[in-house]
Amino acid sequence: MVLTKTPICEFGKKAEDFSLKSINNEFISLSGAKGINGTLIMFICNHCPYVKAIIKDLVEDCKNLQKEGINSIAIMSNDTKNYPEDSFDKMIEFAKNNNFDNLHYLIDESQEIAKKYGAVCTPDFFGYNKNLELQYRGRFRELKDLKPVNHGESELKLAMKLIAETHRGPQKQIPSMGCNIKWFK
Repeated sequence: MVLTKTPICEFGKKAEDFSLKSINNEFISLSGAKGINGTLIMFICNHCPYVKAIIKDLVEDCKNLQKEGINSIAIMSNDTKNYPEDSFDKMIEFAKNNNFDNLHYLIDESQEIAKKYGAVCTPDFFGYNKNLELQYRGRFRELKDLKPVNHGESELKLAMKLIAETHRGPQKQIPSMGCNIKWFK
């Protein structure tokens, strides 16, 4: 595991379209899954301790954001041959164990989409306004020893609500950090 931090937000950068297989064996496109007030695209995986530390709260936030017209899409781009804990079957299990009821969980088998987005770690969050313009590239919330430092609404949820209301993200954003994406060797 290599601890990696995300780069700063490129405000206004357009989202890249995709069509990826979901854990329900359906192909999901960005145009078909985007929200009316915003879209959250995140790169996660099943085994990352940083993802595991926030997943329950993240899923709850995604459910609440959906009520605000913000849809959430999770993409797993890791090399599953060398990291079998991130396999498609394990994705299904992870989603079931963490109640991904309102969250699309997609596999990026070629890693093409992670590269197009410039994803670097898990979790890596990309918050878009209703016009699919990037407005947030920050963390979920502060963690210390993989535990939340404070409770209440996460930085991610507050940013996405701001984006839904104003179409703009917060100017101050603290990078997300986590395990590096496991690229093919």
